[in-house]
Amino acid sequence: MDEVEINPWERYTIIFKALSDLTRLKIIWLLLSIDSKISVSEIIDVLEENQYNISKHLRILKNAGLIYEKKEGKWSFYHYRSSNEEFDEAIKKTVLSIPNELMVNEVVRCKKRLSMRVDGKCVVGGNSEQWKSLIDKN
Repeated sequence: MDEVEINPWERYTIIFKALSDLTRLKIIWLLLSIDSKISVSEIIDVLEENQYNISKHLRILKNAGLIYEKKEGKWSFYHYRSSNEEFDEAIKKTVLSIPNELMVNEVVRCKKRLSMRVDGKCVVGGNSEQWKSLIDKN
């Protein structure tokens, strides 16, 4: 199927709408600040959201062209879609200007969750017993 080219104004509007939600903004911030890829299970645990909501938010970000999905084994990882376009660079810079202090809990949870990876790969599903025992240690 051929891609339909959209009006640049429509593209900008779609991107701003995608970033207007707190959860989606946090997902983009985490991808840009902590790791370049993250799985649905990891996002569920880090943001303490359910699978349905996270999948919905990822779909919106993907449709806005901000992220892309890449399969690695049985896991799907989401990556920030980089571009050299001035607008895209400005969006990235703006998201990264969000103070780290606003994301302290998410950063701590994300680092713990990513520590569960084996050879850089997610091996534990969301809300697993391993995650619960790791997070309960503190």
